[in-house]
Amino acid sequence: MFFSQAGARPRMWEASPSEHKKWVEVFKACDEENKGCLSRENFKVAVVMLFGYKPSKIEADAVMSSVDPNTSGILLKEFLDIVRKKKEAQLYWNEIRHIFTAFDRHYRGYLTLEDFKKAFKQVAPKLSERIILEVFRGFPGGAVVGSLPANTGDTGSCPVLGRSHMPRSG
Repeated sequence: MFFSQAGARPRMWEASPSEHKKWVEVFKACDEENKGCLSRENFKVAVVMLFGYKPSKIEADAVMSSVDPNTSGILLKEFLDIVRKKKEAQLYWNEIRHIFTAFDRHYRGYLTLEDFKKAFKQVAPKLSERIILEVFRGFPGGAVVGSLPANTGDTGSCPVLGRSHMPRSG
């Protein structure tokens, strides 16, 4: 996706004390056997409780493969780090969606090259048209990005139609 190719990354974000406390409480509630760690299934339940969706097999596999093999699951410290990163990503994609929506002045769910030019003229009037065109063309051609957080939709561009799109969330 364009933003990751350009090196854009979610900002470091710190949870509030109350949010951190909630994460610890969810961990403890999901640690049914009080072993101090979460099994794969308990991790999935914790994600549902915190984020409202069930992690895919691929996501659960990735998390479990990163766990220390000498433990029998995800320790609290690891869990808190995973949740913080997921929250950062969620905030990052919400920010991108907000920016896209601001550029999509006609509420079509996609941006034309003309939309791009008008938006950039307002926010960066000295930016050359060549750069704007490169940015517009930088979106993957018609690609559906499957690695976005749940409920964020896809992004990309359609060279045939000459537009970039990001379906609006329901």
